[in-house]
Amino acid sequence: MKKIKLVYVAILSLGIFFASCEDGEDGVDGINGVDGVDGADGEDGADGEDGTSPMMVDAAGLLLASIEADGGIPYDANNPTLSFTAEENVFLPSVLGIDFRTDRSIVPAGPTARFPMFQGWETTPEGQREAHYIITEASDRGLARLLGVIYAPRMADAIGSNGEQNSQWTDDGRLIFEGSVDFSPKRSLTPGGTSEDGLLVGFPPAAVTPGAIADENWSSYVVLPDTDVVINAQLVANSTGIHDRIPNPDGNSQADEDDQNNPNLDRNQASVVMQLLDGWQNGKPYYFHIVTDTSNPGPATIELGVYAPRLNNLPTFGLFPGGSMLPFSPTANGRTFDNGDGFGVQGLNAASLSDRQVQDPTNTFPIDPRDPSYAPMWDAHITEFTIPEADRPILRSFEQINDLLADGTLVPFRGNINQNPLANSLSDLLTATGAIINCPVITQPSESVIGTQIGSPRN
Repeated sequence: MKKIKLVYVAILSLGIFFASCEDGEDGVDGINGVDGVDGADGEDGADGEDGTSPMMVDAAGLLLASIEADGGIPYDANNPTLSFTAEENVFLPSVLGIDFRTDRSIVPAGPTARFPMFQGWETTPEGQREAHYIITEASDRGLARLLGVIYAPRMADAIGSNGEQNSQWTDDGRLIFEGSVDFSPKRSLTPGGTSEDGLLVGFPPAAVTPGAIADENWSSYVVLPDTDVVINAQLVANSTGIHDRIPNPDGNSQADEDDQNNPNLDRNQASVVMQLLDGWQNGKPYYFHIVTDTSNPGPATIELGVYAPRLNNLPTFGLFPGGSMLPFSPTANGRTFDNGDGFGVQGLNAASLSDRQVQDPTNTFPIDPRDPSYAPMWDAHITEFTIPEADRPILRSFEQINDLLADGTLVPFRGNINQNPLANSLSDLLTATGAIINCPVITQPSESVIGTQIGSPRN
């Protein structure tokens, strides 16, 4: 796939992404009756002593054996490598290390996490190509437990939507994906100008080039062979380059962003380090997540993710609690300066104006992965402030967002394309943009943990 330049024209309806939703108070905790879904009993009804089907035991065994064969340490659900505290509040028990340091004057790349990395094969027009990937969620409880990833049953709703991709096993137990990703494009972003009313500055961008582009067959929602189980698998490296969320050794240089020798891509130990993004949830900060891929080139560029257009087919856009996605609400034009209140800056404008790996949009999310309604695909509902920048607060919960929508301080972003706000049960005043962002949530630690490290968070 050639390196392409994508200009933000219909981009007002695209620049969507980050998560701003709130605490789950509005009945977001037992949606669709999925509360506490029991035991992964598997499609064939057979189960082990913990309800895990033999097929899932076999699948987990193949995947974990590949980690060991590649020089890594396979996750052991009964004896995990790391033990996390309640204050660290880690949702992905298989991670091999987390750096909770947020001071970029000390750590230029900011917070990071090390993930187990699997080797598999992607399918290109020229044939199969070796690729490396991570797994962050599974729709089967037993498989999620064995792999040490997040259990997200809603992902199974993607099957049959044409937003997922199928996979096959090789003879030696490696996954073959239907699609592929080209990591060779050079990421670039040209900030937009100031809108006529002076409210929008920098966002939407005038032009974007994502640093990675997936083909029409690639989706990170991958159906395991001969099952109805979906895993969230993201390619992080192949012969064309590496994922932009893998920090360079100096933390912020773009000089060798596709360097196959980047020490944070450790093929000899089957692990990879990725930058975490910050966010808000339930009025609390440090909702650390990664962005893997998005359905739109705008957020893919701003968030350093893969542009994967197949994600547009996932069900159901603009609708909650139905479908396989969750709504969130980035703000288009939050604060671009720190006014000293300790909350910093926020917004897609701030992210569009900043350099690589320097400023996250710091959006707010509705629920965390402990909620059975959680899914890693977020359906963006962008807000826009109507007041001067000096008066704009940091958005920390969906309750706050709804209050500000009600009094006119916030309005739906002028680029939102879904005219039916009632489709989003988290707000009857907010519309959707049409952009989907894959944001697996890794941890939401307490303040006492910030500044510490656990395990091996980076090379």
